Amino acid sequence: MPEATTLLERTAAPTDRSVETLDVRELGPPEPLRRTLELLADLSNDAVLVQYNDRVPQFLFPKLADRGYAHDTVETEETVVTAIWVADADQGATDGRAAGGGDR
Repeated sequence: MPEATTLLERTAAPTDRSVETLDVRELGPPEPLRRTLELLADLSNDAVLVQYNDRVPQFLFPKLADRGYAHDTVETEETVVTAIWVADADQGATDGRAAGGGDR
């Protein structure tokens, strides 16, 4: 698997925040969604959550937008990496990359 920092650099995630990771590749639905939202609820607003999954977490994206999070996803042959962070007020979730339109 490519290094996490390399994959994170391919997203629109802020680079000046701490990084937490969550690997949900071995979990079946709805566990990845549930665990991600639970971790985000306890995570500092100054952190980026990097979720490793075996598929694009499509059902997660609207829930993130509802909660004020931006995200960006990168797919590789081995994994799907989604970076999630609190959206800046001036950026919002309307930015194409921040709303999940990243490198796919």
